[in-house]
Amino acid sequence: MGKLSSKEKMRHRRKTYVRRRVSGNSERPRLAVHRSLKHIYAQIVDDSCGRTLAAASSVSLKIAGNTVGAAKEVGKVLGEQAKSKGVERVCFDRGGWLYHGRVKALADGVREMGVEF
Repeated sequence: MGKLSSKEKMRHRRKTYVRRRVSGNSERPRLAVHRSLKHIYAQIVDDSCGRTLAAASSVSLKIAGNTVGAAKEVGKVLGEQAKSKGVERVCFDRGGWLYHGRVKALADGVREMGVEF
């Protein structure tokens, strides 16, 4: 993994903690979130068969900037895709990121489209 800063080590610890407890199945798939400095990515995954059911990102939507508004828009698009695939409930995998800012905005966008956590 190379040299990690203390901040990266803490995120990695949170990520492994969350992934040990969160797993998606066909009834309740996992909503996985990743954020980078420029973009935010999210996908809904059925871990039992290893299939991605829906995915959205600020890259695919061509949204400029890494703002809270962009994250909320990605969440809304992902929520629409999930509803069209018949997904009503998901378990949230924040990927070690703190539930704050862009991650929270994405989750709120998905919730607005009627998907439950």
